[in-house]
Amino acid sequence: MISGRGFEIEEATIDGIHRAFESRDLTAAQLVGYYLDRIRALNPAVRAVVETDRAGALDRAARLDRAGWAGPVRGLRGIPVLLKDNIGTGTETRLNTTAGSLALLGAAPRGSGAARRLRRAGAVVVGKASLSEWANFRSFTASDGWSARGGQGRNPYVLSADPCGSSSGSAIAVAANMVAVALGTETDGSIICPAAANSVVGIKPTLHLGVVNEISVAVFVSSPICRTVSDAVHVLDAIVGYDPDDAEATKLASKYIPQGGYKQFLNLEGLKGKRLGILRKRFFEFPPNSVQKKERMKEYGQPIFLRAQKTSGIGPVERSAISRMNQLSKEGLEMLMMKNQLDAVITPNATATSILAIGGYPGISVPAGYDKAGVPFGICFGGLKGSEPKLIEIAYAFEQATAVRKPPTFKSSLTAKSELTTEC
Repeated sequence: MISGRGFEIEEATIDGIHRAFESRDLTAAQLVGYYLDRIRALNPAVRAVVETDRAGALDRAARLDRAGWAGPVRGLRGIPVLLKDNIGTGTETRLNTTAGSLALLGAAPRGSGAARRLRRAGAVVVGKASLSEWANFRSFTASDGWSARGGQGRNPYVLSADPCGSSSGSAIAVAANMVAVALGTETDGSIICPAAANSVVGIKPTLHLGVVNEISVAVFVSSPICRTVSDAVHVLDAIVGYDPDDAEATKLASKYIPQGGYKQFLNLEGLKGKRLGILRKRFFEFPPNSVQKKERMKEYGQPIFLRAQKTSGIGPVERSAISRMNQLSKEGLEMLMMKNQLDAVITPNATATSILAIGGYPGISVPAGYDKAGVPFGICFGGLKGSEPKLIEIAYAFEQATAVRKPPTFKSSLTAKSELTTEC
């Protein structure tokens, strides 16, 4: 365990790590080495990581150490990060980008704007996080967090509980202190749901603030998953903005980025004066979920791919449906919030992610508690396009007032006691 003069690596924040760099209590190489060792120790149990770049990450960390840590350390300098395995890293690392599929091993896609921005901010990419294969676009029956490449990702609080997806590995790794921060992606629920299920913070930004890839009319948005709202905002500041590789989309969304960034909205009194709409009637019940039943299936198949092959792309019927969804957004959440002068809407877990997805709206999930079996649940604050400043104020104030998050227990089942040691 790395510690010194008040610094503890367990549950360490970006600000805490930077203070340790400045005080010479910690080096980037020590930090990266610690997380790589922890990945090696815990990954067989939770399957959160599909690949690491040990040599490359340690080399980058050593170069940062040689450059020195004089003065205030800013951005994400020296911060280890995992990227979801559908976020391209290009040729700057030895890492594959496969979306969890064995079919893409060895492929060399171009690097993503998010990865370039992370490096520019000083982050150290240590590896790739597992995910639901093809970000849940392979099969209707596949278990959350399963991929051919990574196997079945497991919830670190209760190993038999649903880790949710598709950014399962990013959430699992951050929750289990296997990395400082991680990036995931979301179209509909892929950040909000695993963040809630694994007791971490996930920010799904306004559509196009950071684009990874497009599937038909669905767009993956690069999104931070971290242990605290503050850390998530640090990462958000680093990854948003204009990207020449996605020029048209990101140029339009850049108008929502506030001058001075998002950290200025980390306000302890951020809930004061806010009007919040609370979903009082749930869409459905939340029974305890288990990956075990689905895991017993011999194979999941690829029905989504097969159905997609039989289509001819976006035609009149699809365009009409898209137009109708856009109209429903304007007549639905937008009208509701404006009529009631709401700053945000509140929902448990991921019950409203489809509403946010259809409208391209942002949302933030924050840990809200644990059920009797120890399985985490979260609270999601959602708003209209560009409302990240308000959502950050609300989420940060809620997090600081409740202080719900605690490290995982690694219970083997919904009834068992913790059986896994986490010392490295």
